[in-house]
Amino acid sequence: MESCQEAFILRLFRQKNKTGFIKAFTDKATSFCSGFCQVERVMRNLFVKKLYLWPRFQASVNAALDRHKPEVVELHVSLTPAMRAIQSSILDIMSACLKELKRYNPSLEAEDLSLENALGNGFEKTIRHYLDPLWHQLGAKTKALVQDLKVLRVLLLYLTQYDCVTFLNLLESLRSSQKTFGSNSGWLFLDCSTAMFVNARSRVYRCPDGGKKPKLTAEDHKGQRVAEVRRELVLEKSPKWEVLTEVLDEIRKENQEARPGRVLICASDDRTCAQLQQLIKHGSDWLLNRLYARTVGKRDPAAAAATFDPDSLKKGKGWVKKGGKGKEPAQKRSTKTGKSRTSLTLTQMMRKDEEEEEPGGDDDEDHLMEEEEEQLNLNLSSDSYYGVLKEPLTVIHPLRGCSDPHSLTRVLQEVQPAFVVLYDAELSFVRQLEVHRAGRPGKPLRVYFLIYGGSTEEQRYLTALSHEKKAFELLIREKATMVIPEEREGRENTNLDLARSLEPANSATNSRRAGGQEPGAAPSRVIVDMREFRSELPALLHRRGLDIEPVTLQVGDYILTPDTCVERKSVSDLIGSLQSGRLYTQCLAMTRCYRKPLLLIEFDPAKPFSLTARSDFRSEISSTDVSSKLTLLTLHFPRLRILWCPSPHATAELFQELKLGRAEPDADAAQAVTAESDAAGESADLYNPGPYDFLMKMPGVNAKNYRALVRSAGSVAELAGRSRDELAAALGNANNARMLHDFLHNAADVPAAAQKHKLTS
Repeated sequence: MESCQEAFILRLFRQKNKTGFIKAFTDKATSFCSGFCQVERVMRNLFVKKLYLWPRFQASVNAALDRHKPEVVELHVSLTPAMRAIQSSILDIMSACLKELKRYNPSLEAEDLSLENALGNGFEKTIRHYLDPLWHQLGAKTKALVQDLKVLRVLLLYLTQYDCVTFLNLLESLRSSQKTFGSNSGWLFLDCSTAMFVNARSRVYRCPDGGKKPKLTAEDHKGQRVAEVRRELVLEKSPKWEVLTEVLDEIRKENQEARPGRVLICASDDRTCAQLQQLIKHGSDWLLNRLYARTVGKRDPAAAAATFDPDSLKKGKGWVKKGGKGKEPAQKRSTKTGKSRTSLTLTQMMRKDEEEEEPGGDDDEDHLMEEEEEQLNLNLSSDSYYGVLKEPLTVIHPLRGCSDPHSLTRVLQEVQPAFVVLYDAELSFVRQLEVHRAGRPGKPLRVYFLIYGGSTEEQRYLTALSHEKKAFELLIREKATMVIPEEREGRENTNLDLARSLEPANSATNSRRAGGQEPGAAPSRVIVDMREFRSELPALLHRRGLDIEPVTLQVGDYILTPDTCVERKSVSDLIGSLQSGRLYTQCLAMTRCYRKPLLLIEFDPAKPFSLTARSDFRSEISSTDVSSKLTLLTLHFPRLRILWCPSPHATAELFQELKLGRAEPDADAAQAVTAESDAAGESADLYNPGPYDFLMKMPGVNAKNYRALVRSAGSVAELAGRSRDELAAALGNANNARMLHDFLHNAADVPAAAQKHKLTS
């Protein structure tokens, strides 16, 4: 975008430096497919005029990569019958939801709402693109359908990404949650939804009695009658787990025969990586039983039949059947050398699902895990890896969600793996591996590529491949017809994108009309708080011809003139600051330190908002109402002006108008102003803030007459000596003078008992 930080930096660079070069790189060809002339707009904002495309199918690229191809072992893993049935049920429900969405919104593009596109990562972005401008006009049914599609996409992800227990726990949370059950569009009542629940439970447990209704014969720990259900745990292993175990065994045997090679395992996210770490250390039985006890078994009394035997951990058996109550499985918190991040969450039920599954930290469990092998402390620059084994060195790293976007590149360079296990299909990492292998000629690299055959995971990967190819073909056609101006790079002054609009602020017309600057004068200046550079406004101000001077401000966000200070808020910031009381403190500091304090509220014109629901409007001021608090703010600070702007572009234009004919601010003076500054306010030479605050609380004194009162008396003591007629002459109102005189001279009405107590004490 024109107003983003990168474009602002490059515009400043090119204005001062006409010979330096600018080069931009991207590996996201699909990002240029949306919008009109997207690649041309990006090139314009980057000040580059040459476009180079290097698709995988180009002859020179293909030849270079083929000379040093990694050895790829594709392992197409089959879904279990229950997983395939669940997948079919979810796809049927998604098709029904998409059909309903099209029926309620005929204007939506039918091609974008296809089931194939609904499986892709960009589907939610497409939906937001269409519906965000109309969201306030949509009915409850459409909103429920959009939310249901979001939940169903997560169910598909959980099915292939995680284990059977985690998937069932999410399903049960969706059904038991009253909020979701009441707001969904009805898919929980469909026959395919019932089949999905049956198959999900069959992967975890089965009831030998055929699922007959049990009798209430037992009591739980609270003394309530509960049902005893005979339940046999099935705990279906993830097919990828078994294949991963076989792959690691193969690598281990090969390392015994030759020089050991390092292993890098890449999975989708942190949660998957943590599960794979526990799988490699303790086995699938131990992991599944632990997950069962912490999720399904924790809230279901029928799970009491399956308890954990601590001795079996050392034997590698995991869970056993025994009578009576048992402890939860011993588990130490999964550790890694860097930051911990929350895995994918969409709704409160999913957050609850993850919290239940998060490994615990009980003392008893820590003692049971003392014999667990020591966590590797690898000296890697990435903060997202999971070290597993020393011999051979095995590292697990997530493909997404890393704080450093180049963390995988760094890990590849530092670990130099001989074996890479791609647990989840990710096209961008496949391309990265190709380049990594081509840059290390002579060094072997074997890639094990695991993917569920005939699954939505495979379909997403194939769709990503197709979109990548189509994106490059589109860019090739666009490059052939693109018209690039010769001055695009900005090396000459003829590039209009480098021009700054100085005329509105410095034109002779404005100078004569509003006392502005003479033609040829220096551009106007705005003092900007350093934290504001995260927004678009500073770049737009600079584009309009206003010089930006960044400093750290304690009072206000923008200083337009020596006596004009602006505090900028978005609508959400405004509501939060009103609720917390922070806005009152900010306005108090601005009012004391500047003659013209301004509160700027920016909102998006495409997204209507309301500070208070129409049904909540009250005739009286309420302490909990946002509109009431904003009203109280304006009453308490009568000199405060509120500006409502629909966009940063409108704000930049307004700032320019507010500076016409005004003196320029001083950065040193603005930086020296603090909330505790004594020299503050428009009458700082006449009074101090303490007596001023006391004066404004007196009866008969208001924002219109306090100035005359301050001029007539030098102190509060001198004010108390004024007669009623003298006060009336200063205030210009006999009634206000009477109230103030009575307040200063009348004795307080204290009960006699209190006066007697005061005298005796």
